[in-house]
Amino acid sequence: MIHHPPAGARDLLPLEVAQKACINDQLQQTFHRWGYQRIVTSTLEWLDTLVAGGAISAHKVIQLQDRGEGRLGLRPELTASIARAVVTRMTDNQPQRLCYRANVFRNPPEGYHGKQMEFFQAGIELLFAGGVRADAEILLLLTDCLTQLGLTDWQLILGDAGLTRSLLAKLPTTLQAAVRDCITRLDYVELSQLPYPDDAAKNLALQLFDLRGTVEEVLGRLAQLNLEGECLARVDRLQALLSLVAASGDGPSNLVLDLSWLQPFDYYTGMVFQAVSRQTDNCYVLGQGGRYDQLLSQYHPQRQSFPGTGFSLNIEELHQCLLELGTLPTSTATIDYLVCPVDDAAEGAAFRQAQQLRRQHPDRRVELDLGGRSPEELHTYAETTAVGQIVWVGADGQVEATPADL
Repeated sequence: MIHHPPAGARDLLPLEVAQKACINDQLQQTFHRWGYQRIVTSTLEWLDTLVAGGAISAHKVIQLQDRGEGRLGLRPELTASIARAVVTRMTDNQPQRLCYRANVFRNPPEGYHGKQMEFFQAGIELLFAGGVRADAEILLLLTDCLTQLGLTDWQLILGDAGLTRSLLAKLPTTLQAAVRDCITRLDYVELSQLPYPDDAAKNLALQLFDLRGTVEEVLGRLAQLNLEGECLARVDRLQALLSLVAASGDGPSNLVLDLSWLQPFDYYTGMVFQAVSRQTDNCYVLGQGGRYDQLLSQYHPQRQSFPGTGFSLNIEELHQCLLELGTLPTSTATIDYLVCPVDDAAEGAAFRQAQQLRRQHPDRRVELDLGGRSPEELHTYAETTAVGQIVWVGADGQVEATPADL
């Protein structure tokens, strides 16, 4: 018989649940303070919805049976599902601030049997809002979320998918995919050995690889590329975003500009970013997001486009990072009252007393002894589990409460 979850899945024990709930609750409170409302979308979606017009590889989706109308799949992320729900069910095109907490499922890469397939995320989507202010709100909200969790030593890696694509478009069409692949894998050696038609193309590709560093360094390198048209307009927008975030006084303190970086999901059209933290020997990807101004058109009946931007936070990574920092609960919630009938004749009275305590103290935990333990064993159990009081109940309803550590 099989007595364990399938490869790539895992169970969460009560302490892990309590710790992750602590993280999630704090995030939801922060989302709420910024005016975001929770949305819940279906775990199951049509495959056509999940691949977002080809922006998400179907290989990443855990696919289920064909229902006649098309294949079903488990969502690999939430943005596409939320975009579908908003476009098809909400008629108000005013800015929509939505937040979520949910699990997502992804097929691992080939050859990675046993690699995790189920993940937990919390995040936000700001829809029907374009412009620099909306982008700045996203970055500042992300900063606030991580600050409220007690994280200080983290780094924001900021790029611009549209600008990166515009720069890649200056290369010969036959080389663009190979250059992008090398940059994504940070393979400078292979990048330098591609069959470029001339030195100018090679130099541009190598310059694209080197567009990461401090804001001043990267903007300085961009200035040397003699950009014009769309590229120049995107640089101007990026500078305006950085200026606005800096002017707020609450932006990320450790920002790296990386215009060679592209997100794994290909629906991003503007800024893209990733929050990372390095603790001891581990690097944690805490969250990621960006702007997607074409995604909603995939679900609109007339293919009308609307702007959107957002981010997701990785609960597993946050959990591991905060465990290293020692800021999460180390035990589950304690029992305030352990109600014990003094004998079998007092069982009914004990149930009534437990219910009365729950009504009187709705914020406290009340546990009823189910029998089979002596008074000495009950005291030992109460001490080891940090029970507040033992409540002894007689058949006549008489109650005697004693501290558990007596």
